[in-house]
This record gives sequence, structure tokens and C-alpha cells, in this order.
Amino acid sequence: MPREDYEVVIGLEIHAELKTKTKLFCSCKNEFGGEPNTHCCPVCMAMPGALPVINKTAVEYAVKAGLATGCSIEKNSKNDRKNYFYPDNPRSYQISQYDKPLCNNGFVEIEDEDGNKKKIGILRIHIEDDAGKLNHNEFGGGSLVDLNRAGAPLIEIVSLPDMRSAVEAERYMRKIKSILEYIEVSDCKMQEGSLRADVNVSVHKPGEPFGTRTEMKGMSSFRSIVRAIEYEAQRQIDVIENGGNVYQTTIRWDEISGKTFPMREKENADDYRYFPEPDLAAIRLSDEYIESVRASLPELPESRRERYLKEYNLTEKDARLLTASKYLSNLFEGALEKCGNAKACANWILSDISRILNEKEMEPDQIPFTAEELAKTIELIDKGTISSAIAKKVIEELFENPQDPEVIIKEKGWIQISDEGAIREVVLKIIEANPQSVADYKGGKDRAIGFLVGQAMKETKGKANPGMLNKMFVEELNK
Repeated sequence: MPREDYEVVIGLEIHAELKTKTKLFCSCKNEFGGEPNTHCCPVCMAMPGALPVINKTAVEYAVKAGLATGCSIEKNSKNDRKNYFYPDNPRSYQISQYDKPLCNNGFVEIEDEDGNKKKIGILRIHIEDDAGKLNHNEFGGGSLVDLNRAGAPLIEIVSLPDMRSAVEAERYMRKIKSILEYIEVSDCKMQEGSLRADVNVSVHKPGEPFGTRTEMKGMSSFRSIVRAIEYEAQRQIDVIENGGNVYQTTIRWDEISGKTFPMREKENADDYRYFPEPDLAAIRLSDEYIESVRASLPELPESRRERYLKEYNLTEKDARLLTASKYLSNLFEGALEKCGNAKACANWILSDISRILNEKEMEPDQIPFTAEELAKTIELIDKGTISSAIAKKVIEELFENPQDPEVIIKEKGWIQISDEGAIREVVLKIIEANPQSVADYKGGKDRAIGFLVGQAMKETKGKANPGMLNKMFVEELNK
């Protein structure tokens, strides 16, 4: 962690690929993968005379993102050429927006490290197209360009430098990701590069002017963003403490070494030589259009969280964790609709299901089973068909082989033992094998009953009805 006598200042430029069917300025497919250079045409390959035509849905999605983050919408907007050379940018300029972006002056709310609510300002949201991709020969034999991604529609969400720690930066990006998923304008698959961030970091002592910032490009992992911010902040502090100067540079984060390395001097706006894109008409939005987009917005995370608190009496923490992910929230609502047990649905999602997701390094949208299958598992517990211990195994099995939970428990022989005679036999066996615990219970140590029940559950491999076990142990021990 950086030294406490310095303040870290962080701003993020988040790039989200819009999930339109076609690219931003042509009719080529906008989808991940495919054989190299199979989703491109004269427009996205920048052939002479090929003219762009703007994708109407991309504009709508950008406006949606702006409205969902409290931005004002610019009714008179335009596109601009941003000039720079990349080997995978066939035009040698990007079509972006400069002085008239579609969305301005919004914010989202996060919790800081002390649990207090904090607003993170959004300076602007604008549309632009993506570059292609270089495929490097691992043996140093050169690089080949794939233009499938060239021209893909992006929105860039530029924050104000309002974050003061890596934790706040992570929470802000997670909040943006959640909102974009809820309004369904981007799939936000970081592993495919459809959500990534350029991270700006500077340090200064409180009360002094902001320091010189560096920028880390194209980061697409929450873990990497946190590590990179903490390393870069400390690196800048060390430079200053040793009498050096921090220079405005673009740097690269190396995940393996855990260090940053300079790439090039950081450009300013004038270096890009912006000028209005002559091949595209200006974007004119009416009040009626903006209001129609606003009316199409779904329920957003904050609103859904408040509803969970009021309708289902969930705790503030549970409601916040559930609504942070559209996919977990939809799983909760789908299961609740089938089984009617809000607390159980929330508990299973936030405990075992979230634990397995973490262990498998999966995202919530990769959960392989349905809300109906989760609801069926909860109903089997409520009916006494399986115990909670067996339900944990069912959930694990649903991740590996999703199917009807009733089929799972029959195939595995996991149906709960609720036969009084069979359970009494186990209770008597455990009492005989644990005389010390029996003596502890009779001596007033009520906790001993929990140990005995645990032993009985172990004996029956989790199949015994725990309620019946408790009752029967008490009966036998009080004779």
C-alpha cells in the first residue's frame, strides 16, 4: 500500500464494446472470434472511397448509458477524427468525439473503504470505433493484423479524478459494469476485451497541487487494476522521495513481474489534431427521442436494491451484493418466483454459489444451471427430502452436470433419511460411542448436543433429517 503521507489520485477511462449486431460505421458482423479478417469490408479496412455510415443503435446505447449514469444528453453532437498511428488501425485515425460528446456530467455512487457513500463524477461518455488486433508470432517471426475488431462500436466513459485508492477504483469499475449489464448495452466480458480501462494515476501530498499522471492502457482484469494502481502509486512516491520527477507517460503493466514499464510519452489532446469528421453528418437528437430512450431503461441496481429491502426484508448487505450483478439478481428473482423463499434464495446464491464461482474463477453469467433448478433444490430442503448438507452437494453437482435436482439425488442416493426407526438406531449408536459428550450434556453443557448431531450426520453421510436427530437425541439423553 502507498505511504499514508501521500494521496493517490485515480481516474478511469472505461471502454465498453456495445453489443450491436453490426459495427459502428458499416454492416460487418460485430461479434467476438471468427477466423482472422472474415468480419471486415472496405469501410472497416479503410479502402479509398469507402464511406462510413453511423450505426443508429450504437447512438441509442450510448444515450442509454448516459441516462443510466445521470448524464445530460447533448442534442447537437458530432464525430471527430482523432489522428494517431497504430499498426492495427488501418485509417491511421480513429473516429471518435472531441468537444461535443453525446453525454456529459454524470456520476455513480460507490462505497469508500470506510463504508461511506461517495459520488464518482463522470466527465463524459462518447462513442468511437475500435482498432484491430495484432497477432504476434511467439518465436519472434513478426506479427499479423486481424481487422475483425476494427470498427467495433465502443463507448468511452471518462471519470473525474475522484478516486483515492485502488479499492475505490475497483468498486467504481464494478458499478459501471453492473449498470451496463442491467441496461443490456454491452456484454462486459472482460476476458474477451469488451470491457477494459485506461487507468490514470498520480500522487501528491495533501494540500499540494495534483501530481503528474501516468496512464496504464487497456487493462481488463479487476485484480490487475488493483495491483497496478498500488504498484504505480508507490513507484511514483519513491521517485519523488529520491528527488526525481514523474513524467507524463503511457505505461504498461506486466502481470508476471508485477511492475509497470514506460511505453511512450503521453499525448495531450492537441497531439491528436482533432477535427470534425467530414464523412459523417452531425448527430441531432430531439427531446422526444431522448425521453423515449429514458422510458426504455430497465430497473437499475439502486432501485432494485431498495425494492429487495422493502419487499423481501433482506439485509442491506445481501441486497447490495445481489443487485451488484444483473445475473445473480435475475437468478434470485427467477428462483424466488418458483419457490417463494426469498431468504433461502439469497443465502444459497451469496454463500455456496458465490464461493464456487470464486473457486472456479467464473463470472455470474457463466452459471450453468437455471433459476428453476435452484428453486427445486430449495423446495427439496423445505419438504425434508434432502438436508442442507446434501443440498450443498447438489449445488456443486449442478455446476458440473446441470439437470433436475430430483434426478441428481436419486442417481446419487442422497434422499434424506426420515424414518424414525433408522434415525433412532443411529442416535443410540452415537450415544454409546461418545460417553464424554453424554456426560457433558447431562452436566449442563447444551452445546454437546451439537457435537452428537454432527457425529450422526457424519455417520449417515449427511442424509439424516437434522430436525429429527435433534429431537431424538434430546429425548434419549433426558430419559
